[in-house]
Amino acid sequence: MKVEILGVGCAKCNKLYDLVTNLVKREGIDAEVVKVEDIKIFADYGVFMTPGLVVDGEVKAAGKVPKEKELLKWLSA
Repeated sequence: MKVEILGVGCAKCNKLYDLVTNLVKREGIDAEVVKVEDIKIFADYGVFMTPGLVVDGEVKAAGKVPKEKELLKWLSA
């Protein structure tokens, strides 16, 4: 699974990255978590508010840091 965190380094973007990284480690989820800071890629996904969360090419959230329960649902699917 590939998880992309879309953001340019704002506090919420960093929080989402840390949260996802910690969940992946804690739950033993086989996933590659990467930060994406290229605004052109944000636009390709249709994300205009950060942070954005993309799981295997599908936008799951934009403009907010989802709750841990939501993240686990998406990461465990």
